Amino acid sequence: MISHPLVAIALLPFTLAARQPDGGVVHAPIVRRSHSNRVANLPKAVEALRKKYGYPVTNVKSANSKRAITAAIPITDEENDTSYSGVVSIGTPPQNFNLVLDTGSSDLWVATTSCTSCGSDIPEFDPSKSSTYKATSSHLEIDYGSGSVQGTIAQDSVTFGSFEMSQELLAVTNIASGLIDDGLSGIMGLGFASISALQTTPFWEALYNANDLSEPLFSFYLERYVNQANQISAAPGGVLTLGGTNSSLYSGSIEYLNLTGPPSYWLLTVSSVTVQGKTISIDPPSGLAAIDTGTTLIGAPTPIAASIWAQVPGSTELTGNWQGLYAFPCDTNVTVHISFGGTNWAISPLDMNLGTLNNTMISNANTTSQMCAGGIFDIGIGSTPAWIVGDTFLKNVYSVFRASPAAVGFAQLASGLSSSTGSSDPNTVQVTGLTPLPTSTCASSSGNGSSTSGSTSSGSQSSNKNIALSLTLLASVAGCFTLFF
Repeated sequence: MISHPLVAIALLPFTLAARQPDGGVVHAPIVRRSHSNRVANLPKAVEALRKKYGYPVTNVKSANSKRAITAAIPITDEENDTSYSGVVSIGTPPQNFNLVLDTGSSDLWVATTSCTSCGSDIPEFDPSKSSTYKATSSHLEIDYGSGSVQGTIAQDSVTFGSFEMSQELLAVTNIASGLIDDGLSGIMGLGFASISALQTTPFWEALYNANDLSEPLFSFYLERYVNQANQISAAPGGVLTLGGTNSSLYSGSIEYLNLTGPPSYWLLTVSSVTVQGKTISIDPPSGLAAIDTGTTLIGAPTPIAASIWAQVPGSTELTGNWQGLYAFPCDTNVTVHISFGGTNWAISPLDMNLGTLNNTMISNANTTSQMCAGGIFDIGIGSTPAWIVGDTFLKNVYSVFRASPAAVGFAQLASGLSSSTGSSDPNTVQVTGLTPLPTSTCASSSGNGSSTSGSTSSGSQSSNKNIALSLTLLASVAGCFTLFF
């Protein structure tokens, strides 16, 4: 028998989605799915992220006129803050799918009914049911951190929030095992066109180019669930506002920082990190950082990661399959601030603690304390960008990604939301003017098409799925693709 609390959780996204008057602004919550085996699979997550940005692999075995419109898209918190997804509608009539929202890539792809390797829990797009679907003769393979996707370059109607346009996408027919799972169907890239493997303009940037956005930007509020003792299969994960910001979600002003270099990834320069009260200055060449909503952790260059954890008493670098990750005594609050040349932004100790390690995981550590995995890891050296700043940081701020002038902005979260001070429980976002979430019509050739509504996905929620699934899923490597005819 289903308990009343579970029913309440399942219905929460739709309660939040009820339309309310807000001057035509549409706000959409983000919802999450979770699995319990996150810590054991951190090595795979780290390796996927290294591959995403072109770092050498380690020994880990195998991430016209302005219409003045603003849309807020519901987002789902996947696997206790591993990644965040939103509902994207594709085709005519629309078929609805949960896609990872990834500022670290620039392509849109979705699993299709022609996929030969998709599991039963991956909702699939059926091109035969869309009157606007147009396939080309070109095929594309995108190599990811932990596998690849292959498919046909196509065009179809895409709706995201209240925006609709014809968009080039990859209709995927083959997905490497474990790349996506549990109700997710692909990725919506939110980077710039210059890193698109499809060599096309991303959905958000096309809206900007057409002058369809009220403001040339989009913004995120991300919920925190990493600190939850009990795994919840689905929950509100925050809000993505496309074409504007939501002043109810932040306090004070937004601090904008100009992008470092031409638009590609959303690149800033880390100027300093303060750990347990000690500041570590970083020279500019070692500070180039991609701000990536599609990444769970924070990856820092080898010497800087070592300096960071040297400030935490009892911390130790792990070895073997865990190389690059650090452990620290679980009873220690790791306090970290990061600056990109302006404000020192705090990272909650909750986000710095990814969970408890067992004796096998820390066999190299000479300690009798209970040890936990840290949210900053050693990504290596020698590649660009030098840092990857993911959701471990972004949950602590309201983040804004602005096209013109090109910048990333941060602001303090509004009182009552997940904040840099942390809390024992997540605070569900309360937003007015939510667009009703679409009813899922995604199809499956095997008859397992979802009857998902909004951001709450169907499909099995196996407790042993690993953190690497979402993290590798986000890893759209622009430079690692093959185009063939």
